[in-house]
Amino acid sequence: MHQRPTVTLLHPEGLSNAAQYSYAASVAPGARMIFLAGACPLNVDGTTAEVGNVAGQARMALDNMRVAMEAAGAGIQDVVFTRVLVASSDRADLHGAWEVVREAFGDHDVPSTLLGVTVLGYADQLVEIEAVAAVAP
Repeated sequence: MHQRPTVTLLHPEGLSNAAQYSYAASVAPGARMIFLAGACPLNVDGTTAEVGNVAGQARMALDNMRVAMEAAGAGIQDVVFTRVLVASSDRADLHGAWEVVREAFGDHDVPSTLLGVTVLGYADQLVEIEAVAAVAP
């Protein structure tokens, strides 16, 4: 179990060690919850970054997620949950996006869901990352 003042990540015994994430997270009472929209790999001008590059789009989506979190007074270590969406049915693409996300989070291995989806909202978009964070009041 990793302990932070606001977020506690849980790795219960009896569940597979193959998972590269915590199975659950809890938030301290009174914490302020932050719900982020799906972070997309968009440049400031609204164009899609890194067209055709799953890993590059994952990095750009994470960069954009960090900007939104900072605006809300949070950082990556305050994240409680993520959902990583990849517009592909190829597991190699999902794995490529996941590796970028895991590297960005480091030891803060929040509960996460990785999904292959048919299509995402912007032209040439391959990756979107949703997150929930919690910060001390």
